[in-house]
Amino acid sequence: MTSTVSRKDAPSRSVTGVVARALGLLSVLAATSAHASEADLVLPDFATKTFLGGLNGHQLLLSGIAVCVLGLVFGFLQYASLKKLPVHRAMLEISELIYETCKTYLMTQLKFIGVLWALIAVVMVGYFGFLRHMDAGRVGIILIASLVGIAGSCGVAWFGIRVNTFANSRTAFASLRGKPYPTYAIPLQAGMSIGMVLISTELLLMLAILLFIPADFAGPCFIGFAIGESLGASALRIAGGIFTKIADIGSDLMKIVFRIKEDDARNPGVIADCTGDNAGDSVGPSADGFETYGVTGVALITFILLAVGEGFRVELLVWIFMMRIVMVLASLAAYALNNVYQSAKYKNADHMNFEHPLTALVWVTSIISVALTFLVSYLLIPNLNNDPSLWWKLSAIITCGTLAGAIIPEVIKVFTSTESRHVREVVTASREGGASLNVISGLVAGNFSAYWMGLVIAMLMGLAFWFSGSGVPGVGVGQLMIAAPVFAFGLVAFGFLGMGPVTIAVDSYGPVTDNAQSVYELSLIENIPNVKDEVKRDFGFTPDFEKGKEYLEENDGAGNTFKATAKPVLIGTAVVGATTMIFSIIVLLVGIKDGVLDPAKAQYLSLLHAPFLLGLITGGAIIYWFSGASMQAVSTGAYRAVEFIKANIKLEGVEKASVADSKKVVEICTQYAQKGMINIFLAVFFSTLAFACLEPYFFVGYLISIAIFGLYQAVFMANAGGAWDNAKKLVEVELKAKGTELHAATVVGDTVGDPFKDTSSVALNPVIKFTTLFGLLAVELAVELEAAGQGQLTRILSVVFFVLSTVFVYRSFYGMRIQSVAGASAAESKPQAAVKTA
Repeated sequence: MTSTVSRKDAPSRSVTGVVARALGLLSVLAATSAHASEADLVLPDFATKTFLGGLNGHQLLLSGIAVCVLGLVFGFLQYASLKKLPVHRAMLEISELIYETCKTYLMTQLKFIGVLWALIAVVMVGYFGFLRHMDAGRVGIILIASLVGIAGSCGVAWFGIRVNTFANSRTAFASLRGKPYPTYAIPLQAGMSIGMVLISTELLLMLAILLFIPADFAGPCFIGFAIGESLGASALRIAGGIFTKIADIGSDLMKIVFRIKEDDARNPGVIADCTGDNAGDSVGPSADGFETYGVTGVALITFILLAVGEGFRVELLVWIFMMRIVMVLASLAAYALNNVYQSAKYKNADHMNFEHPLTALVWVTSIISVALTFLVSYLLIPNLNNDPSLWWKLSAIITCGTLAGAIIPEVIKVFTSTESRHVREVVTASREGGASLNVISGLVAGNFSAYWMGLVIAMLMGLAFWFSGSGVPGVGVGQLMIAAPVFAFGLVAFGFLGMGPVTIAVDSYGPVTDNAQSVYELSLIENIPNVKDEVKRDFGFTPDFEKGKEYLEENDGAGNTFKATAKPVLIGTAVVGATTMIFSIIVLLVGIKDGVLDPAKAQYLSLLHAPFLLGLITGGAIIYWFSGASMQAVSTGAYRAVEFIKANIKLEGVEKASVADSKKVVEICTQYAQKGMINIFLAVFFSTLAFACLEPYFFVGYLISIAIFGLYQAVFMANAGGAWDNAKKLVEVELKAKGTELHAATVVGDTVGDPFKDTSSVALNPVIKFTTLFGLLAVELAVELEAAGQGQLTRILSVVFFVLSTVFVYRSFYGMRIQSVAGASAAESKPQAAVKTA
């Protein structure tokens, strides 16, 4: 049999080879010289404008650093508070084992990200160094900015798993007190800790570039920073999504095969499942949220520097950053107010609906954020361009996004909540129709949700369009810039994440509740001799095991719902934010003439220009390939995990699976997560280079198509998966029908939905943003070559890059197929359906 070491080394060798080939291909750029505008973006002098009766822009933005420090202090104090919470040693041992496997996984992924960064660095050095003729010091700083972006994404991901693995065992132990409130409060506290640290770190880094990097150099640094964090988030989201669903499916299927309970300690797949909860639902979302928050800001900064008149750039840049600063404060205030109210209402209650206080937090944050938006806008820009209406019009546009952060979760709950009619329909269909009708009903829910989500986003963007001046030049926001509706769409995306700490908090709530249930079962605390007396002696209360299990299961359903509600917010932000960045690419391609886009070149952004139409068609192809490739990696990895677990699970004479077997399942998940990520990422990377070099307007159509197709595919898959997930939870908690045929049918639906909601859909978000951001650099590189008379070389590079992309597209299926175990005969392998396909 092929050794594990050689399997894991193979992707590294292939990537290293690709890096070498890419270096050789791009070395030809050294002889060319041209000009592009992206590298020439210059920040204005913030000290030239005064606000609030005397503070200049630079001083005002410095106050934001103090708010970021406050956010970081709050986050780390919550972390310290969680660490000090009481927990039984049996539960602590399990949570620390989960953390150690998470840490090993993350370290493995960091090494791969380093190799992927080398590819991006080649392009950045080729562009900024060889084409732009920047000196080595400046190129080095841009590369460092990209590394800072990667470090930020990975750093907050690491913090996220550490907080969550503190909180999971504390939540499990707190449930034994016989009251539901601590079971809700601890996961939310963990989520707020992560949310505040994540947003404060991102905002602090962006303010540092804005205030302390030379004005003529900050633009390229922002692009490098954004590409770096996008790379980190893409890799962690893709790999984490594959890992978690391999483990989840491998663990869940054992419930059907062996008729064992959820999180049975004898199942060696359960520890991998817990690790996957963090890899997919904590590491991935933390890195994704960090990147989304940053990339949206970079898109707006780029737009302002390209499309806004010089006299208004300082005001708008200061304004958007002050909006972010006050919304951090809004999230803190909302969390404090909600805590006071919910504690008074539920602290001594015997029953609670775990979704209600989370919903209240989202709405309270949204309302406070909207109020502060209008107040601070009035104070900062009351008479922008001598127009006393612009302050409230800009505030109204951001409000469209802020309200979306509360409205979208409400729409998503219609399709994914345990109280949803769609989820109950999935259960009803499963009673007589089994797994078949369960799957069909989930697909129905996903399709309906995409319809409603599309309408909601279109209506909110339509309102923003109207507030901006309905696209009439010189009217409303159009007084300040060209293409005001595009700026408005960027502000909507900006508003989506205005209450970022709370959005991240309710998303992070899910992996803690999921892990808490698993920690309870894996700890085998009920089997410890005299455990009730021990807990009474050491912790001062008598544990109520039955109520504890009931609360943990109910709370897991709420966690599932709010994981589902956060996904479309991030997806919507990616798509709406990509609109702004795509416009920046259009400005660079078309140019501005007499205050408008040059009509002579703008005509190519039309269906009458064939390459543009072909780009629209090609982008959709990439989305469907990506969905299949990511699910194929899950399918093959899950097959291998199930194969190992079935061969090694011991149900007689043991209380729990061996640590060695559990680690082996983690190793299988990591191996296939790596292989899947490498194929997918390199196919996306080389496709971006190929299509950027082919024809710039083809590439614009390609980016638009990826955003639109990606939005609907991601929403459909996320919400279908959410419906299947909570249908299973409904059967387990409300109907108490574990072990029945109905339960088996819903488990099948859940395993189908796992890669839908937690692999393919969520990874589309960073893929859209990475393709757009990296595409900005790639298309400039192609335009530079064309302008330097190297059009023929550009076409050759396009072909070469396309061939390389198809190699990895081919490998994403044919290199990831379920094949027979090496050395097994056909007769031995056929009964296990493991025969290599033709």
